[in-house]
Amino acid sequence: MTDTKGLLAAYDEQMRGVPPHPPAGVSHEQDGPLTRTVGQFRGFINAPRDLGVRGTELDELIARQRDYFAARGEAVEWKIRGHDRPADLTDRLRAAGFAAEDEETILIGLTKDMASPPVLPDGVALRRVTEAADMHRIAAMESVIWGQDLSMIGDDLAGRIAAAPDDITVLVAEADGELVSAAWLVVRPGTEFAGLWGGSTLSAWRGRGIYRALVAARAEIAAARGVSYLQVDASDDSAPILRRLGFHAVTTTTPYVWSPSD
Repeated sequence: MTDTKGLLAAYDEQMRGVPPHPPAGVSHEQDGPLTRTVGQFRGFINAPRDLGVRGTELDELIARQRDYFAARGEAVEWKIRGHDRPADLTDRLRAAGFAAEDEETILIGLTKDMASPPVLPDGVALRRVTEAADMHRIAAMESVIWGQDLSMIGDDLAGRIAAAPDDITVLVAEADGELVSAAWLVVRPGTEFAGLWGGSTLSAWRGRGIYRALVAARAEIAAARGVSYLQVDASDDSAPILRRLGFHAVTTTTPYVWSPSD
C-alpha cells in the first residue's frame, strides 16, 4: 500500500519553497512566513502549510500582500493546498478580495514506476525544444486550447530556460509540422522532486495517448536525473489518466487571485 501521508509530508517539506534560479527580472521577497515572487505576469505567494499566525495578525498579513501588488498595478496568486492552516485562511482571503479559481488535485508518483518509452500515435513525434520561437508557438497553441490570451507562457518558458537550462525540459508533440501538444518537466534542485506541467492537447488529437506519452517521456528524463518523485497539479481531465498510470492523490490546490480590476 502506498504511503500517501509520507508522500504529502515529503511534498510539504521539499516543495513549499521557491525555485533557486529565478528568470531574469524575477525576484523573491520575504514577508514573515510568506515568500512573494515579483516580476512575473502576476505575483505569486508561497507559504508553509501552517502560517503560524491567526486572527487580526493574519488579516494584516493578507492585506499587506494585496496592497503591495495593488501599488504595482498587478494581480497576485496565493496558492492554497487543501490541508493548509489555519482553517479559516480561505475565508479571510475572500474577505480581502481574493477569488478562488478552479481547484486541482495534487498527485505524486514514483518516477521509476512512470518511466517507459513513450508510445505515440502514427504520424506524431516528440521533440525537445529550447528556442524562444518554440516557446511562443506553445503559448499560441495554449491560447487556442483555452480560449484566452496565454502569450505570457512563452515568455515564462523562455525566461526559465535562459536562467536555468538544466532545471527545465520542454517537449512538443508534432504532426506534419503542426504543434498538437506540449509539456515540460521542471526539476527542483536540492529535492527529490520534479514537476510535470503543461500537457494540453489540441481537441482533434485528444484520446490518442499523446498525454500519456508525454508523461512517460518526461519520467524517463527525470529517472536519468535521479529524481525520485513526480508531482502534478492535475485538472479534472488529467487526474483520472494520471491515477490509472499509478499517481496518488495527496491533497488539493486552489489558486486564490486578487486583481486590480476586482
